Amino acid sequence: MSEQEKNILPEEEVPETAETVEETAAEAPEEVTYTLTAEQMAQMEQIAKSAAEQNDKYLRLAAEYDNYRKRTQREKENVYGDAKADTIKPFLAVYDNLERGIAQYAEGDVHRQGLELIAKQFMEVLGKLGVTEIEALGKPFDPEKHNAVMHVEDEAIEESTVVEVFQKGFAIGEKVLRFSMVKVAN
Repeated sequence: MSEQEKNILPEEEVPETAETVEETAAEAPEEVTYTLTAEQMAQMEQIAKSAAEQNDKYLRLAAEYDNYRKRTQREKENVYGDAKADTIKPFLAVYDNLERGIAQYAEGDVHRQGLELIAKQFMEVLGKLGVTEIEALGKPFDPEKHNAVMHVEDEAIEESTVVEVFQKGFAIGEKVLRFSMVKVAN
């Protein structure tokens, strides 16, 4: 037999056609099982462990970045508020001098009226910037807003009540720019 004749198979030895393969595949179960060696199994476990570690690192990094973003946002807001407060504080001394100037003139004097208008305009500007006066006179003493520089014994006045204000205090929102200097009844 020649080499070509050896490669030709008789009809009964012809392999299955695609149709017969599909028929047998439909009869066979879909589940395919694989056998792994212990070394391969350990390798797969190591890969799964490494993937879990990488996922954990990613989640931690994402949370850390989110915290960083929030912290820097708060810091930016605080920097603006602090810069605003630091800018306004020196102007409070100007307000004090206006108040002293007003007190030098008698009621109805044109100089006093002019200074009162300037002081009023000054307070309007501070109000637009969010600055408010800390109410003190007749209020209970609050160490978070008031600075007690004197005490007075007075039975007619309730204990720890502000009876006199020496210097007005100011705040921006909840932040105190300057504490009120007050006299407190014991």
